[in-house]
Amino acid sequence: MDLTLLKHLQSFLTERRNNLFQKVLSERTRHFTVVTEDVYQLHNTSAVMRTCDVFGIQDLHVVEEKVSKRIDKEIAMGAQKWVDFKRYHSIKDCIQNLKSSGYQIIATTPHDNSTLLHEFDVSKKSAFFFGKESDGLSDTVMNAADGFLKIPMYGFTESLNISVSAAIILQSVVTKMKQSDVNWQLSEEEKFELEMQWLQKTIKASEEIIARFKTENPK
Repeated sequence: MDLTLLKHLQSFLTERRNNLFQKVLSERTRHFTVVTEDVYQLHNTSAVMRTCDVFGIQDLHVVEEKVSKRIDKEIAMGAQKWVDFKRYHSIKDCIQNLKSSGYQIIATTPHDNSTLLHEFDVSKKSAFFFGKESDGLSDTVMNAADGFLKIPMYGFTESLNISVSAAIILQSVVTKMKQSDVNWQLSEEEKFELEMQWLQKTIKASEEIIARFKTENPK
């Protein structure tokens, strides 16, 4: 980690901005992550990205086997600068990647055998899968799932909009996680890498600044 370069880039921000970066980094997590599968409505994926940023979820995985969309920057409200956005063209590749990274696959579904949200065990690394607006999650996800999760509902309507569901679920599980003794925070190396990314996205002409710094400070 090039801490001297980090300090140099920090000097281009105000103290208030640097303090905000440190505060947000301290609340970021990869203990939980979110996956959307072929979500048709663009504003839904964008809203989910915004929700991930709000609740400190660092990674959003978007599977686009049938539907390919760009993030709507107006709805994401700048969250695309702070959340790592990972695209897949195969749901199987996404599942395999997450399982190899130690995540359990959690399908969000109103299935009768699903765990109720308030009973969910937050101790394990979990990837929460959200499906298409009309059809829900694919059979591939349902068959690969390690668990099923649902939000208790008491009216005639059986489902919520995906962005609303994601917000409700993340608010609940993140709150419980932070009240537990789970080691959910990012490592120092992860924090360093993220701060470098954020600084470069925030500072104008950051590439030129970094190139000049490396020229003036050869190793």
